[in-house]
Amino acid sequence: MEATAYARFQRFGTRKVAQVLKDIRGKSVLQAEQMLPLIPRICGSMIAKAVRSAAANLTIKARRAGKTLVPENVYIKSCWSGKGPMGQMRRVMPAPMGRANTFKRKVCHLTVVVSDEAGR
Repeated sequence: MEATAYARFQRFGTRKVAQVLKDIRGKSVLQAEQMLPLIPRICGSMIAKAVRSAAANLTIKARRAGKTLVPENVYIKSCWSGKGPMGQMRRVMPAPMGRANTFKRKVCHLTVVVSDEAGR
């Protein structure tokens, strides 16, 4: 059985989020929750929240199906991040000779899929 959690429009770069996701992919949810506070990236708290949400979604799904779920056997099956829209988050940065340059804030979408089978 699988469950999914999404974290959309998060104010982190896709590449930096993907570096953290690489470390937790394939691990159990309990291992990931122990690892994430130790990873020196600010996006770790957002990823931990999405992993907890996906695990909670799986427990609700299992309860509705009448199954018992062992928390130690819940694994992160897949997780990825994608680019979000950067068009509406334009900001201004001072430039030489009194000018102003625009730059776009990065936004990402995060998807976490957990499963109760240990799939590699």
